[in-house]
Amino acid sequence: MDNDLNLTQHISRRYNAELEELRSDVMAMGGLVEKQLADGLIALSTSDTEIAELVATSDYKVNSMEVAIDEKCNQILARRQPAASDLRLVVAIIKTITDLERIGDEAEKLGQLSVQLADKSVTSSQFAELRHLGDHVKTMLNNALDAFARMDVADALRTIEADKQVNDEFESIMRQLITRMMEDPREIKNALRVSWCARALERIGDHASNICEYVIYLVKGKDIRHISVDKMREELV
Repeated sequence: MDNDLNLTQHISRRYNAELEELRSDVMAMGGLVEKQLADGLIALSTSDTEIAELVATSDYKVNSMEVAIDEKCNQILARRQPAASDLRLVVAIIKTITDLERIGDEAEKLGQLSVQLADKSVTSSQFAELRHLGDHVKTMLNNALDAFARMDVADALRTIEADKQVNDEFESIMRQLITRMMEDPREIKNALRVSWCARALERIGDHASNICEYVIYLVKGKDIRHISVDKMREELV
């Protein structure tokens, strides 16, 4: 945990337990979303329709967790009227679960597109350009959740910086797909589906970066959204 954060120990043990329970719930939701993403990537690379359909139809679990955690946050805001770091924690959690839910939506898209691509008998070799992107995005999400769990600003910043590589790889994939479509118009439909998969992965990277920004807000009390990484470092000195 970052030394700059001082989560108050309250006279009410129940209040302490409620805040710790919220953090645990976020990590459980994050674990579920990580599994969705991992399964979506497996479905893509292996054309496994059974896994793909499972990913495409299991997003309701993530949605249910978001609603439940949001309700707990609302109850704490109403009954405890948190201030300072406690308030930042609740706000950061509300924002984090929103991004986790959206990551679940993108993973659901991967499942749906995997089914469509498998139905077209697309070979796994055609997904080669997605493999590195998927690995990087999966690592970003894992690191973002780890930074949240440990409230680690340094790791959060490193994860935000990693999003540039994800964006660069996404742009490279899009250039390759455009070339493929120009060379063989018969590839357009499947190339578009692969591009939608790449877009889903790129967005997951964005949501992982958002979670890291909330970690920095929670620990440092500074909103560093919409500024460059270099500016972030200046702000946090």
